[in-house]
Amino acid sequence: MNLGKMFIIIGIVFLVIGIIWTFIGRLPGDISFKKGNVTFYFPIMTSIIISIVLSLIFFILGRFR
Repeated sequence: MNLGKMFIIIGIVFLVIGIIWTFIGRLPGDISFKKGNVTFYFPIMTSIIISIVLSLIFFILGRFR
């Protein structure tokens, strides 16, 4: 695969992830604490969903090699 094509594909993947990220944002399983001037946010449910999606993508890509 050509290096230029690989960068285009990576760019498209990042674009799609960015668009999806704006829609899923904060899911019900995400942990958020706010106390005074400090906010702690840990997106555990978002991380799980992204992990599942990436695992499926890599599994599908691995089947074609």
